[in-house]
Amino acid sequence: MKRTKIKAVTLIALVVAVTFACNEKFLEVPATGQLASNQLTSKAGLEGVLVSAYAQLNGRGFSRAASSYNWVRGSVSGGEANKGSNSGDGGGNSNFNTFQRYELIPTNGDVNDKWRAMYEGISRANAVLRTLASASSDVTASDKTRLGAEARFLRAHYYFELKRSFNMVPYIDETVDYGTGIEKIPNSVDIWPKIEADFKYAADNLPATQSSAGRANKWAALTYLAKTYLYEKKYTDSKALFDQVISSGVTTNGKKYGLTANYTNIFNAASDNTEESVFAIQAAVNTGDVANSAQELDLNFPYNTGSGGPAGCCGFFAPSFELANSFRTSSNGLPLLDGSYNTGTNQLKNDQGIASNASFTPDAGPVDPRLDWSIGRRGIPYLDWNVHPGLDWIRDQSYAGPYSPKKFVFYKSQDKTLTDGSSWTDGYSAINYNIIRFADVLLMAAEVEIEVGSLETARTYINQVRARAANTAYWVKTSAGANAANYVISTYSTAFASKDAARAAVYFERKLELSGEGHRFYDLVRWGTASTVLNNFLAYESQKLPVGYTGAKFTANKDEYMPIPQTQIDYQGTSVLTQNPGY
Repeated sequence: MKRTKIKAVTLIALVVAVTFACNEKFLEVPATGQLASNQLTSKAGLEGVLVSAYAQLNGRGFSRAASSYNWVRGSVSGGEANKGSNSGDGGGNSNFNTFQRYELIPTNGDVNDKWRAMYEGISRANAVLRTLASASSDVTASDKTRLGAEARFLRAHYYFELKRSFNMVPYIDETVDYGTGIEKIPNSVDIWPKIEADFKYAADNLPATQSSAGRANKWAALTYLAKTYLYEKKYTDSKALFDQVISSGVTTNGKKYGLTANYTNIFNAASDNTEESVFAIQAAVNTGDVANSAQELDLNFPYNTGSGGPAGCCGFFAPSFELANSFRTSSNGLPLLDGSYNTGTNQLKNDQGIASNASFTPDAGPVDPRLDWSIGRRGIPYLDWNVHPGLDWIRDQSYAGPYSPKKFVFYKSQDKTLTDGSSWTDGYSAINYNIIRFADVLLMAAEVEIEVGSLETARTYINQVRARAANTAYWVKTSAGANAANYVISTYSTAFASKDAARAAVYFERKLELSGEGHRFYDLVRWGTASTVLNNFLAYESQKLPVGYTGAKFTANKDEYMPIPQTQIDYQGTSVLTQNPGY
């Protein structure tokens, strides 16, 4: 476990002997690169420490798998995307191949980095809470309340990430002496009550709106607490909070939460912090430090060196065949909930194995318009770059498949302004990642309504999300202004026949609406369907990409959680940290 302590430092006194002026004052010079205690306890100092706790949301200083975005664990392990690139890119036992094959081991470096990055965030949040006890006179009572509430919100977020990633983890708060006690706290106590307590405190003490984008407010805390209750299957408690957020919640700028009319604006740096954003990782570029950007996404662009596409590298995070097929609709515009999208002509036509200079006609069957907002495929315009050329933008189709990621990709018109061109890639962008967005809220609330028996309310929430996707004004168009594909989507016009039917609808809606956003694996685990769904996925995907998937298997009661990192067990001892089952 990485330990970080912000230390108060003493001033270094430099004694200067002056022959003719023995009463000269000592010259006091602060130690270079360190802060004096009164600098930390001031309002500005406390705000600075709090900002550092926010900064850890993107996993800075650790691997790309450490971010709160979770594109590796949430989406690759969730079957939404292949690791991509080729089989050898990112070698060693810490590469992302192990995430797509469910072959994680305790010595995996990315697993350890996720652990360390989250505890780093906790350390910074705890530093705010400890320092508040000795806050300077310029810190008002209301300042203390807000700073403490934001710190506890962030601490709860980092523990939420640890809980759903590792299950049983040590809990360290601001009362622990980091120098003597942190190494000996066991992972034997369930931390859900601690997470609840921090989010509840934040909800009770944060303002309804904040002074700047990115800061958690009351509504973000209530939403996250409702999400926590959902994970714990406390549906009645969760419903009460979702009801409040949906009816009354407001964003930082005072607007009521809602669905952004243009779906693609959710992933456009020029449109960050819309009414759909409940809580987001804030990204910025050209600040002198690429760590402020969406740095964890720098590999996730088409592999298009020399062929006129974004970033030029690296072909990771390639959407899976199974995900692309999922956007097939029936002629009435509803999804194929029976799984038949993976059979026969329902499977999406693609250009696997077809050269870019060979003729190819894209699929002409009915598809959900979110397909072409979410996945780059041959013959369809790719933002404002050009029409996706297929193979020329794929590093190795036999390993990655024919598709490119499309969410969180910058526009050609934004290159060097909303991207940072100072490093090896233009892929460091200013695109925010919404940890929670309003469509996610509606679909979580729909789940809760189903479990408490309100199937009609659930249908209303699901239909709100589908109705946004049905807005023809924002469908992907050809250069001539026609729809780029045969988009057919409708809402659920009749009541759900049963709870099971309603569950099937909302589960699939989450797959479509939130694809590639890091939610899928965690959803499958909490629904208790991970083993069935993911082994079915492996059976299908291995037929398309045998190099990456043949022999892979999801093992129930093991692969739901990552192993406790061996480095941490070695450091603290087997009497303190207990390894997860199966590892």
